[in-house]
Parts: sequence; structure tokens; C-alpha cells
Amino acid sequence: MMISVLMRSHNNMLFVKETVEALLAQELDDTVEILSCDDHSTDGTAEYLASVPQIRRITPPEGKYVPGRTLNHMIREAQGDFIIFNNADAVPQHKEYLKNLTEPLKDSSVNCVFANQIARRDAFAVVRKDYERSFGDGSISRHWNKFFSLVSAGMRKEELTQHPFDETFQYSEDAQWVYRREVKIVYVPEAIVEHSHNYTLPGVEKRFFNEGVADARMGKKSPGVLRTWKTIAAETVRDWFYIAKRGEWQEFFYAPRYRYVQKMSYYRGSKK
Repeated sequence: MMISVLMRSHNNMLFVKETVEALLAQELDDTVEILSCDDHSTDGTAEYLASVPQIRRITPPEGKYVPGRTLNHMIREAQGDFIIFNNADAVPQHKEYLKNLTEPLKDSSVNCVFANQIARRDAFAVVRKDYERSFGDGSISRHWNKFFSLVSAGMRKEELTQHPFDETFQYSEDAQWVYRREVKIVYVPEAIVEHSHNYTLPGVEKRFFNEGVADARMGKKSPGVLRTWKTIAAETVRDWFYIAKRGEWQEFFYAPRYRYVQKMSYYRGSKK
């Protein structure tokens, strides 16, 4: 069995060395190849990747970066039976990460798997809380409709060839892949990567607005303004309990601002 690890990057110099070293240190019996496709980094990421002989570099498609187009391009170049997607800033936390993540794919009824993401130590409290609810032991997110993340995930090459990523989506290409048909998704909490972003509020607005646009394109129903306000209130209360329990009072007034921008931006996008 051969595993192809596909790594996308763009100005990830803060984390790419840790990610690559962790991938090269994996312990498993299968053959592994690492493919890198860098999106015109200017911080030394591309030069570092070029200096690692174990990495096979893939020239990105011409034109503006489109996630699905880059992913499909890399999949065509991959030689493995299993395709593992691992972003350059998602750092594996132990040597059995790949072994754990690929194990469920040996069951032919499983379409895709995704890993446990833990937030970085410097992550905002609201970000850490969201990661713990979304990942962790999976007890919360298993009740969400087709929750999935391509930051660290895996599928079979054969299935990806038959069902490529939609190249018209600029955001949520992973959600669209699992949402458009019936698939069996397996969460693998034992496969752990460190990954999170402390977005600025304008960054939060951009991300969630575009996720709302993408979800609307998939046919998901807009949450509506009343439900959006209820969600803002509910999440803020959860944030405050989380902050109080850990004594991180510096984020007490940031939490409602963050939730307002996050949820209202998604709502506006979903109405487009």
C-alpha cells in the first residue's frame, strides 16, 4: 500500500519545518510519498520545501489560486492508493499520525476520514473553545450534519478521481465534496495535528461571509436573522463560561464582538 501526502502551502514558514519533520518521522509499514504545491510564497516557504530531497514538488496550476483546481492537479500527480491532505501549517503531534488516520480507509465502506485538530498554545480562548467542540472526542460534532475538515484528512485516490473537487468553489471545497452525495465520514481522534488561526475581525468577516456564500450555493438554508441572533447569544454565553473557568478575562468583551462578526457575516453571505 502506498500513501500520498498532499501538502498545500502559502507563506507558512512559521510552521512548515515542524510539519515536514513530523511527516518524515512517521512510523508505519506503508510506503509514503510527500507532494508539495506552494502558492507563490514570499517568506521562504518555497525555498525550504525545495531544500528537502524527500519532497516531490508540484508546479501549481496557472492563474489565480482555486482550491479545487490545485487539489485535483495534485491528486493526478499522486501515485498512492490513499491520499492524505495535510496543510503545511497542520503539525502532526506524534509518529503514528498517518497510521492512525489511514487505518479506517482499509474498510471499503468508508469514503473519507479526518483528523483531530488541537489549537495552538497562543490561540484566542474563543478559537480554542471552538476547536475543542468541533474536534476533541467528537461527542459534539458527531451530531452536526456531515462535519468534515480537509486540513488533515484522507480519501482513496480512486474515489477522488471519480469524484473530483468542484473547481468553482473558492471556499468550503471540502464541505461541498461531502455534502453533494451520500458518504461515510470517519473522525479519527487518535490522529492529531496542531492547527489554528487567530484571524483579525476583518479576517473573520471575510472567511465566514464566504462560507455563507458557499453553503448557499450547496443549497443549505440560510439560518435567518432571528436564529442568527440566538446563535450569537448562545455562543457568547458558552464563551463566557469557558473564559471564566480558565480565568482569561482579557477576552470577556472580545467574545461577543467575535461572535457577532462571525455569525452575522455568515448570515449575510448565506443570503447572497
